[in-house]
Amino acid sequence: MKSLELFAGAGGLGIGLELAGFKHEAVIEWDKWACDTLRENKSSGYPLVKNWNLFEGDARLFDYSSISGEIDLVSGGPPCQPFSLGGKHKAHKDARDMFPVAIEAVRKLTPHAFLFENVKGITRTSFANYFQYIILQLSYPEITKKQNEDWLNHLARLERQKTSGKKNGLQYNVVARVLNAANFGVPQHRERVFIVGFRSDQNQEWSFPMETHSMEALLNDQWITESYWKRHGFPVSKRPNMPSRYYTIIKNLQKKGCLTNAFKPWRTVRDALYDLPSPRVNTTENLLYHNHKFQSGAKVYPGHTGSPLDLPAKTLKAGDHGVPGGENMLVDVDGAVRYFTIREAARLQTFPDGYKFHGSWTETMRQLGNAVPVMMARIVGASVAMQLVRTKEMEIKKKMSGFSS
Repeated sequence: MKSLELFAGAGGLGIGLELAGFKHEAVIEWDKWACDTLRENKSSGYPLVKNWNLFEGDARLFDYSSISGEIDLVSGGPPCQPFSLGGKHKAHKDARDMFPVAIEAVRKLTPHAFLFENVKGITRTSFANYFQYIILQLSYPEITKKQNEDWLNHLARLERQKTSGKKNGLQYNVVARVLNAANFGVPQHRERVFIVGFRSDQNQEWSFPMETHSMEALLNDQWITESYWKRHGFPVSKRPNMPSRYYTIIKNLQKKGCLTNAFKPWRTVRDALYDLPSPRVNTTENLLYHNHKFQSGAKVYPGHTGSPLDLPAKTLKAGDHGVPGGENMLVDVDGAVRYFTIREAARLQTFPDGYKFHGSWTETMRQLGNAVPVMMARIVGASVAMQLVRTKEMEIKKKMSGFSS
């Protein structure tokens, strides 16, 4: 299935969608360092990106006429700074707001579906009207803003179109949901909003994938069956104490006698990094892993306490509240802290070990902090792909039945 990837960054969303069965006709990114990462993996022949047609530059300048034939999916993660809790909260007033570019791509390419990802902050109350504006523009991409029309008046016109029930022109059925990557097997707490739309002329019925992992299942694994510690080779004498904040939850689980098998345990930092050698020691084994070098200077201070080994990592961040701030740290069971290496952070974002990152530690951690976890992209993307395949199969059957009659 053919796709176009906007705002590709270091490639997390794009790689996940490749794994889900999409083939990118073009991959668009303006950031030099992220493009260097993509180019380095292309030049080394990394299978998932080697055939990507990379456009380095402003997405607003991309020539959509260069894309031939029908596009199944337009995807991307528009820059999140206008909506991030760590940003200036300017939304539509921020020059970095690229949702208008995403909407233009949908309007010009009329894909069968689209998939966009952004920070959870875009859904908060202060952005409620603008978030609704984004959803309605994606629903009716041909109803564009008139010259000298402000966005609130444009929003009003879109609302009237929505309530009218009229079905003329290009329309999409759009749904949005905040998903926590930890609940889908990613070893990191990462809440992001995913916006998915299907072209309304295809009569699609779709919903987001169901969650597969839970905190309760992890606590059961650690403190009731204790299989977590056994799996990691911890003798009883070396196991940490049960966290007091989970005492009530664990007691309630014990009262139930067993835990439903509906969910798998959250994956922890230890689960993700268990086979990586310590970056503190320069060994031949370390050379087997790309970007696995010790970074000094980690410190704990209020608001920046790092991620414990035996829980999913805290959200990897980019910018002043992440890399320079020191939140992207690992906290060992003895309380010692150090920064995650680039390779460790890449594992927490579920990038394959063979994928290399270009740039300094700080620059690369910024790329990783902005990325979509590969596994999360694959799960949501595969669900969208399956729906598109089912629709195409139905169309083929419909045509075949017409021929037979």
